[in-house]
Amino acid sequence: MSEAVRQDDIPAGSAGEASPEQRVPEWDGDHVGDETVGVDPTELPDEDLLREIHSLHRTRLDTLRHAADSALANHLRRTAELETEYLARHPGREVDPSRLREL
Repeated sequence: MSEAVRQDDIPAGSAGEASPEQRVPEWDGDHVGDETVGVDPTELPDEDLLREIHSLHRTRLDTLRHAADSALANHLRRTAELETEYLARHPGREVDPSRLREL
């Protein structure tokens, strides 16, 4: 049986595969092609920021498993932007002791 090969001639499942961001030629940080994607997280009120984060987490598995590389790259970028903004706003966020591992 022959091994599946992607368009860029890297065998599927290779250990050295590029990340979605690296596989998408139009990937440019804050832009995909000529369009800016999403509202700047610094401009979102807390309620909207949390709603956007919740929405991304809700769709995470489907995006990971079934979306095109460009959609996954955008999802990863947007999640990082929103979570980074949340952490910047809440550096002393409450940590639930039951979520900590004992070392």
